[in-house]
Amino acid sequence: MKKLVSFGLLILCSFSSYANQCEIYWLMGSNEEAFTPCKVEAEQGNAEAQYILGLMYDEGDGIEQDVQKAAYWYKKAAAKGKSDAQFNLAVMYDEGDGIEQDKQKALYWYTKAAEQGNSNSQNNLGLMYDKGDGIEQDKQMALYWYTKAAEKGESNAQYNLAIMYEKGDGVEQDKQKAAYWYTKAAEHGNANSQNNLAVMYEKGDGVEQDKQKAAYWYTKAAEKGESNAQFNLALMYDEGDGIEQDKQKVIYWYTKAAEKGHPSAQNNLAFMYDKGDGVEQDKVKAVYWFTKSAQQGVPDAQYNLALIYDKGDGIKQDKSLANEYFKQSCDQGFERACNKLKK
Repeated sequence: MKKLVSFGLLILCSFSSYANQCEIYWLMGSNEEAFTPCKVEAEQGNAEAQYILGLMYDEGDGIEQDVQKAAYWYKKAAAKGKSDAQFNLAVMYDEGDGIEQDKQKALYWYTKAAEQGNSNSQNNLGLMYDKGDGIEQDKQMALYWYTKAAEKGESNAQYNLAIMYEKGDGVEQDKQKAAYWYTKAAEHGNANSQNNLAVMYEKGDGVEQDKQKAAYWYTKAAEKGESNAQFNLALMYDEGDGIEQDKQKVIYWYTKAAEKGHPSAQNNLAFMYDKGDGVEQDKVKAVYWFTKSAQQGVPDAQYNLALIYDKGDGIKQDKSLANEYFKQSCDQGFERACNKLKK
C-alpha cells in the first residue's frame, strides 16, 4: 500500500501566480531549500505545505527521516481535508508504519479520502471490506469501492474487481466483466492482470480462445517478472502451443521463474537438465533444481530426485535419502513413489 506523492496537484499549484515557496522548491526537487518555507507555511495552517512536510519527514527527503513527525503533519493536513494526506495517514495506521497499528483509524481515513474520490484509498478501502480486515467482511462494499477506483483507472482495483467477477466472489460470476477489467488493468501494466488475461485467452474462458493474445500477455507479464506468467510462457514454447516451439526460450523462462521460487518451473527445468532436453545434460543442475522444487512439496520433483539418488545417477548413490524422497512423494499420493517403497 504505497504512500502517495501528488506531483500532479503540485504542478497545478506551483505554476499559479499564487504559488508559494514551499511548493515551488519542492517541485524543483530542491528539498533542503523547501524545508524552511514548508515548515513556516505548515505552521501557519497551509494544508498543502503540511502534506509536503509530512512527505519530507516520511521519506527522509531533504531532512532526517522522522515518521512520528510525518504522522503529525499528515494528521494536520488530513484534518483540513487533504485527501492525499488522509491516504498516507491511513496507510501508516493500516501497516503500523511508525505509529501504532490501528485498523479503525486506517478505515476512518481511507473512507474520508475515498469519499473525496481518492482512487488509492477507494481500492484499499475495498480491500479491507473484501478481506474483513479491521472491519466486518462486506463483499458488496468491497465491490462498490473497487468499482469506484477501477472507473478512475486504478489498476490494482481493476485487478481486484476482475478477480471478484471471475470467481463470482460476492457478485454474480461474469467472465466477460472479468476479462474487461483484466484488460483495463493489463493495459495499465498490471502484471497479475496480464497473466490472468493471458490464461483466459489460452483457455478461451470468457473470451474467444486466442493463443497469440495469450502469448502476448504472458510475455508482457513475464518481462515484468511475474513468475506464473514466466512459467506459463515457457509451457507454450515447450509444447509449441499456438507459437513456434523454442527450447531456448523454454529454458530461459523456466529459469527466470525457477529463480523466483516457482516450484513447478524448478521441477520442469530440472527435468530438462536431467534429460538434456533443449540444453546440455547436467545432472548436478538437475539435482539442484529438483531439490529446490522438492523442498516446496512438489511430488514429481520428490520422486525424480529419489530416482537419481536411488541409482546414483550422476551423483553419489544414497539409498536412505532416496527412500526419504520416495516417502515424501508417496505421502502426497504419488502412486509411482508408493510402488517404489513397496519393492
